Amino acid sequence: MTSATHTGRLQLSWICIWSVAISSLVIGNIRAATAADELKKAALATAKQATAFLTDRVSTEGGYLWRYSSDLTLKEGEGVVTTQTVWVQPPGTPSVGEAFVHLYEATDDTQFLDAARAVGEALRRGQMRSGGWQAMIEFEPDLRAKWAYRTNSTLSPRAKDQSTLDDDKTQSAIRFVIQLDRALQFKDAQVHEMAIYSLDGLLQNGQLPNGGFPQVWTDKKIGHDEDSGLRASFPETWSREYHGHGEYWYRYTLNDNLAPDVLDTLFLAAEVYGDSRYSDAALTLADFLLLAQLPEPQPAWAQQYSFDMQPIWARKFEPPAVTGGESQGVIETLFAAYRYTGDKKYLAPIPRAIEYLEKSKLPDGRLARFYELRTNRPLYFTKDYQLTYDDSDIPAHYSFKTVSRLDRLRQEYNTLVQPDALKRVPVRSRRFASDLSPDQKQIQTIISSTDDRGAWVTNSGLRYHKAKGEVIDMRVAVANLRALAQFLSQ
Repeated sequence: MTSATHTGRLQLSWICIWSVAISSLVIGNIRAATAADELKKAALATAKQATAFLTDRVSTEGGYLWRYSSDLTLKEGEGVVTTQTVWVQPPGTPSVGEAFVHLYEATDDTQFLDAARAVGEALRRGQMRSGGWQAMIEFEPDLRAKWAYRTNSTLSPRAKDQSTLDDDKTQSAIRFVIQLDRALQFKDAQVHEMAIYSLDGLLQNGQLPNGGFPQVWTDKKIGHDEDSGLRASFPETWSREYHGHGEYWYRYTLNDNLAPDVLDTLFLAAEVYGDSRYSDAALTLADFLLLAQLPEPQPAWAQQYSFDMQPIWARKFEPPAVTGGESQGVIETLFAAYRYTGDKKYLAPIPRAIEYLEKSKLPDGRLARFYELRTNRPLYFTKDYQLTYDDSDIPAHYSFKTVSRLDRLRQEYNTLVQPDALKRVPVRSRRFASDLSPDQKQIQTIISSTDDRGAWVTNSGLRYHKAKGEVIDMRVAVANLRALAQFLSQ
């Protein structure tokens, strides 16, 4: 056999090997693509079945609560519910509606848009005259008459008109309505008017002159003569006994992460409507946070402030104090303001705040919810609501200790101060940057964990009914619907 013949055979052998390899790769890619397509079909079918179950069998007047027994006979929000009532506070009505909108945007399937419309109608009927929402919406006539809902045909002089920013109630409703308005291409007049009316109420009657927000606002502007440039300070003295609420809800508050929730909402409004009023209001809030930072030796933030910019009592278990929880939310809010503007004034307070909070960690690595003014001793309450330094008898309904996120906050700060960081870091708020795309294994688990109705059932029990057993938890449903939407959008 000649050398040329041998070489030719070797070349032919290599060609055959590469052909087989390439064919195997192509076949593998085809199989993978087919498997991915089949998984998407299954994900869509699961989302449609789950949505049908929620709209047809779970919903009340288009709205939702927090938890239901698996047989739907027992219901609860932040308490037992036996009436035609739905919950606004997450993971209630707006959270479910937002998941429907995401599914519609991912698929163009009108089933999801119709489900979102029903949620929008529930919220329209629960919108206050002042523009926002309360914790719940009542649909029974006798109960509705007690609230100043815009859609009530008559309003009693005694009807309560309170729009609340506590626990992301009004903020979550506004964010959903904005997204529904966008999904409807701004062509539904009622939805669009509801969105703009809520934002007008938030800015005109909610936001105070120095940029801060109260926990609650009404249809009348809160009047006072505060200095809009006044910086936070410590009171000379403060009472260690609770002497009543003093309508604290009309003062500046950061409780329950009000600041990042409001900022997210306003940035979303600015993005969707292209209106600088909303981004300007968001940055005015961020400027308030600069003013609200307390001086040394505790350069962090309080939960509640007087109009004199000093920490005050709120509820009987919320004393004037520096807060380890909300202070971390404030830092995240200032990061978002910096990413939006590039103005380093929003980063300036952060190093000393993080350093102070690091020094304040509890032995287990967590942070106390409250630190005593000036002494920095952690504060707690006994079960009969006596202020104490002892954490051995604290009530179970409130988080007097909170997880430390300081390592992540320091890492983000170090990233943002690098040269050209803003060219590499998305100009997005904390909320919209937080969702991670689910992998195929997670989606398969979500699909396989539905029952034959399309419900996700967990064995976590009903808290307020004090009942063990299987429940339908809207936190689980919302998380799974959002994951399916993200997967279907890829």
